[in-house]
Amino acid sequence: MASFLRGRQAGMQNDLSANILLGTFVPDDRARYGINSQISCIAYEPVQSLLAVGTNESKYGSGMVYVFGQSRVQKLFVPSRSCSFANVQFCANRLVSLDTKNEVTIWDLDTGKRITGFRAPGAVTCMVTDPMLDWCFLGTQTGEIYAYDLDRERMSQFRLPNFWAEKDPKARAVALVSMQLHPRDIGKLLIAYTHGVVVYSFKQNVPNKFFEYQVPPGAPGGSCQVVESLRKPKITHALWHPTGTFILTAHDDGSLVFWDAKDGRVVMARTLYDTNVDQPVPNPGSSTPKHPYVRIAWCCKQNPEDSGLLIAGGQKLDEPSNGLTFIDLGITPNYATSSWQILSDYTKGKRKNTLETPPGVGVANFFLIPRVSPHFAGAQDPIAVMALLSSGEILTMSFPSGYPISPTNQLHPSISFVHPFATKFEVTTLDRGQWLGMVEKRSQGESLVKGGAEAPRPRRRFEGRTIIQVAHADGTIRIWDVGHGDEIENPSQLQVDVARALDRYEDVDITAMTLASATGEFAVGTSRGEVIIYRWGGNQYFGKPPNQQIESNPGGITNVSTRAEPSLKAGLQPFSLYEMMQGPISAIKTSDAGFLAVGSENGFISIIDLRGPSIMFQASMTEFVKQEKRSSFLKRSNTMSTSKEWPVVLEFGVMTLDEDKYSSICCFAGTNLGKVITFKLLPSGGGFSATLAGVAHLNDKVISICPIVADTGKPALATGHTVAGLREGRHVNGLLVVVTQSEARIFKPATTKGASKSFDDYLCDAAAVTEFELHGMALVGVFGDRITRAFSLPGLKELGSYPLPMMDGSRSSSSVVTEEGDVFCWTGPSELAILQVWGTGKELENTADKLINPALEIPPRPTISNVQWISGTQYVSPTDLDLLIGGPKRPPSKRMISATAAMERNAGVASPGYSGSSGQEGWGDYLTRQLNERTEKLTIMNDGLDSAADTSQRWADDVGKFVSQQKRKMLLGSITSKFS
Repeated sequence: MASFLRGRQAGMQNDLSANILLGTFVPDDRARYGINSQISCIAYEPVQSLLAVGTNESKYGSGMVYVFGQSRVQKLFVPSRSCSFANVQFCANRLVSLDTKNEVTIWDLDTGKRITGFRAPGAVTCMVTDPMLDWCFLGTQTGEIYAYDLDRERMSQFRLPNFWAEKDPKARAVALVSMQLHPRDIGKLLIAYTHGVVVYSFKQNVPNKFFEYQVPPGAPGGSCQVVESLRKPKITHALWHPTGTFILTAHDDGSLVFWDAKDGRVVMARTLYDTNVDQPVPNPGSSTPKHPYVRIAWCCKQNPEDSGLLIAGGQKLDEPSNGLTFIDLGITPNYATSSWQILSDYTKGKRKNTLETPPGVGVANFFLIPRVSPHFAGAQDPIAVMALLSSGEILTMSFPSGYPISPTNQLHPSISFVHPFATKFEVTTLDRGQWLGMVEKRSQGESLVKGGAEAPRPRRRFEGRTIIQVAHADGTIRIWDVGHGDEIENPSQLQVDVARALDRYEDVDITAMTLASATGEFAVGTSRGEVIIYRWGGNQYFGKPPNQQIESNPGGITNVSTRAEPSLKAGLQPFSLYEMMQGPISAIKTSDAGFLAVGSENGFISIIDLRGPSIMFQASMTEFVKQEKRSSFLKRSNTMSTSKEWPVVLEFGVMTLDEDKYSSICCFAGTNLGKVITFKLLPSGGGFSATLAGVAHLNDKVISICPIVADTGKPALATGHTVAGLREGRHVNGLLVVVTQSEARIFKPATTKGASKSFDDYLCDAAAVTEFELHGMALVGVFGDRITRAFSLPGLKELGSYPLPMMDGSRSSSSVVTEEGDVFCWTGPSELAILQVWGTGKELENTADKLINPALEIPPRPTISNVQWISGTQYVSPTDLDLLIGGPKRPPSKRMISATAAMERNAGVASPGYSGSSGQEGWGDYLTRQLNERTEKLTIMNDGLDSAADTSQRWADDVGKFVSQQKRKMLLGSITSKFS
């Protein structure tokens, strides 16, 4: 009965929700975009071109690992128990993770499932893997090192003690700092302790070298403080030169010490500013505190001899910039022929430059993105560097120039939520044909992430596309298709640079956005009262940045097309700037009919005709909203009559108002105090004029305004087709469905009361009239108790409710409900959840995307040179290392078995008539053959050297004979001349 009465009160004859049965309101958890918590670690795999991101545990959920590929390729790795990830590494098409609870987990990259895991025997401070090895080395805080067999998925018997504690039993609190395998000689491991560095030989099973940095009395050291006593600064980092010629250690006093890896001498001790800091000086400079070293990478070009140091930290505290420092060392001198002075000069570097980061934010870590090779500690020929800032944001820069790289169409949209942080979003259903044509053309560098392949998805070609607009803290907006769980035909992203359009790069706070659903016109409002209007088109200033100086025009509209991005050839270009200057923009809405409505927090509203553009209407709330003056016998002041009022929701529609005999274009404005103001837009003198049609009074802040057709419930929006029908005298019997925080009301504008329903126990944060395909229409809302509810139309009877446990309750007011029934809500500071309310209760599933391309092979690991081998360096292959670590009883690894099978197949193809005595070469026979081949090659080389020596000796004897003959002839010639 209540539903019937509400229908009569609202003027709606049909029950639009009659076919929606109870129990059909069961949302599907469709997707997540963004990063669920603070990023803790990043890894890049250059062969497969994949990017992994690990996060910390927080109140928003457990830490997770995201692996991203090209376009929308992604896979989510969820641990079995809540934890924070300390490190993630790719290793031979596996993903190895270490969490803060000292559990190591191996993941299958294709399925996203856990293969195995184990708890390390101690507090792990360092984890080392190599793409050519089946071993994971774990260094514990006490200094012991363990090896885990990734192939056999078990701990090995291999153990290394704390070598420094054995060398110096009197040392106290000797902790392990870092480890690194030799970049060329896999048989050597660099182990850094707090007190010194050790080079361990797997072949000899002993530490070969010990390095201890000492600052003599009178030397300034890294702290630039002269102390008349011997100092031993603690080590914070240690790493190899790309060829193993030098070892670098970083210390807590700011020193960077270069060591000769062969004889253990100090080549140079320096800081980022001074050199020879380990030498006593009579008059040292002033002491300036420095930032500690956070991370150091010894990078190299394609030629590993050409290298440089990328350093996070080490700058003086009083410096305004605290970005990354790159010291270009240049070509490494020939160690055998270079003097000590040449080696020392090499460590001073050719040049130094800074990769700038945002001021006031420190660098917590950085991660290199190499082009091809995963070797040399992932630092060979890097194309870019990703800096993890202390704020939790990511900054990608070109290397080594340091130019910022936008993540737009370079990285997965989820990463853009922290690149920098997303601050606001809006959602629009855009015409499919319009969106397919909106592919921007922009000058862009080489793609950073190119791996993976998307799984096939169903196609939905006859529906609008759900387009999200995400505003970021740096004043950029990225626009892209979130999809419906279907194939996304246009997965590219659009980028709008609001800061450039304003010619202001500070204090750019985006407060409102709107995208026209058919024309694609885009408008943005800021906290300083500016509105920028964008239109799709080409850039006449492409590649030729013009003068951006434009005179300010408060209250007026200015052409700002000259502020287009020089790198953007075609896309959303800045068209006009409206300087409303009446406080922050609180609401903004574009219409496909060519109108733009703008509201500000100072209580002003403007309506702009985009055909000019020109301002066709502007007024203050106080001019046409009659204040209600209420009083009581206590003579108390009414807070409602003195409260400030401003627009919070704007919408355009086409319908017949009250007793009008015709339909017209209407603009509806909802205020923070619960009033709905209706404006009628009528043709006037070649343009349009706006007049006040009436005001409806509701209880409190308006959340949404939905113009609908009374008979069908379809949106009664001001589209081009509908407006064109007005010339033919078409009538639109429309109603407004208005939702405030505490009630929902259906009425015929502008002033009728209609039917309403109050929300007594909860407040509404977002709402919209949605369509349940083939069933009907319903009002869907998101409420502050983290529950979404559906109500019938026009009866406003509750059809169902469903909890949203993933939603961040503190940001529920930022949720969005779309016409298709999609709910967008924040799950944390930088992650969005997308649910389809008319579903079957499906839980969030991992994607079926493929990450690994089996056709891509890891390039061979660099090895020692022939000269090093001849000079006595023992070459250790991965097979030898398997034997040294795993012992003789370890069965051959899966990699070895597959390699042997491939060799046999190749041998069979090359010589099909060959058949071995046993039919298949065993692992022992394989090693024996390898040893024999190596011995044979060594013998051949020795024979060649002996032959070369014999030839050289014969040549020397012949030269000696020739010289003797010439001397004899000269002597005889002089004697003969005496007798002539």
